[in-house]
This record gives sequence, structure tokens and C-alpha cells, in this order.
Amino acid sequence: MKRALVTGGSGAIGAAVCRQLAADGCQVIVHANSNLEQANKIAGEIKTNGGAAAAVSFDVTDNLETKAALDQLLADGAIQIVVNNAGIHDDAVMPGMRPEQWSRVIEVSLNGFFNVTQPLLMPMIGTRWGRIINVSSLAAVMGNRGQTNYAAAKAGLHGATKSLALELASRGITVNAVAPGIIISPMIQDSFPKETIKTLVPMKRAGRPEEVADLISFLASDRAAYISGQIISINGAMA
Repeated sequence: MKRALVTGGSGAIGAAVCRQLAADGCQVIVHANSNLEQANKIAGEIKTNGGAAAAVSFDVTDNLETKAALDQLLADGAIQIVVNNAGIHDDAVMPGMRPEQWSRVIEVSLNGFFNVTQPLLMPMIGTRWGRIINVSSLAAVMGNRGQTNYAAAKAGLHGATKSLALELASRGITVNAVAPGIIISPMIQDSFPKETIKTLVPMKRAGRPEEVADLISFLASDRAAYISGQIISINGAMA
């Protein structure tokens, strides 16, 4: 049974990914930063449905804390599927953006990717099989007003994805990024009313977290063994 770590697993997309990977037969590690209660709830739901799951909490921006948590997980064997889904918004137009707004968003999405992924690489390489999937955003592809920090962090993931894919290509490990557009979640309810979504999205609807999870499920499977270094958008034809 392959082990899968999903960072930000307590959120809408993360939870859908956890459920789908568990349905695919993986042992899923549901990560949360502060919301361990929700991560435990998702892990419990997976186990009730016959899957294998556990919850873990650590701050991906803290290199030492992250490494300590990962070392504990690695004591039980290599983690072969990593979904780097942790990320935050702290929106403001650039002229009014505070330095801490810039830094915190970069810390979670970009530095968090390094802090989580790097310690897992050598054990993964040792198995000669792995899948690293980074959750990006439409903002990194098209830009978005008020999200210079978020777009920069996620666009940084694109460069890291392509470079790491080259480094690991001969080891049976693929590295890809998924860039969702407007996806149903508690966060978008106020930002994107239905009429706004119909105007912005050619398909006239928001995507579902399960649709993102289906794409990630495919990329994490043996069927996607020849796909690596790609940025794959899922956005209802927005770009």
C-alpha cells in the first residue's frame, strides 16, 4: 500500500484529495496546520469507509518542526505520493500590501513546498517510484488583481515543478502542478457570487473539489507515468 501525504488536507480541495486517494487504495496522511480536529475528522471518515488514514499537524513554514514530523512518519516507510496543497491568501493591491502579507504567503506556498518535499526525496528515490503533485492556481497562470503575493508564490511552484521533474525523471518519480480556477469552497462564497462566476467562467459554474481530486488521483497513478514537469489547468476554460 502506497503512502500519501496531503498538506492542507483539512481544506475543501485537500479533503477531497484525501478521500479520493484513500479510495484508490493509498494510506493517506491528512495534514493540517492549526485545524487538527478537522484533519482527524477526515481521517476518521476514511477509516469508517474502509480506508487507511491518519492525521498529523505541523507548520509547513517551520523547517525544523516539519522535518521532525516527517522523520516520525518516515520511520514507518517512504512516502511515495506527496500533494503539496497547503496555501493561504492574504490579498491586497501591491501599493497597499504590507511586507508581512508578502512574506507569509510566500512562506506557506513556496517555502512550505521545499520544507515538506525535500526530506521525503531520498526515501522516495530509494523505492524508484513516486508522485509529487503541487497545487497551484489560475492566479499563477493569468495573474489576478490583489494577489501579487499569491500569484508569485504559486508561479514559483511552476518553476520548481519543472526543475524537480528533470532531476527525478530517471528515478521513476513524476512531478507535476495542478492549477485550479474557481473551485467551490467556503472561501469563494463571498468573493464569487453565482452571477460573477457565470460572467468569468465560460462553463458558467465553479468547479467541484472532487473534480480537482480526480485529476490529482490520475497524476498519482501508474497511468500517468509518462507525464512530468507539466502545469495542468482545471478552470472551466478560463485560460
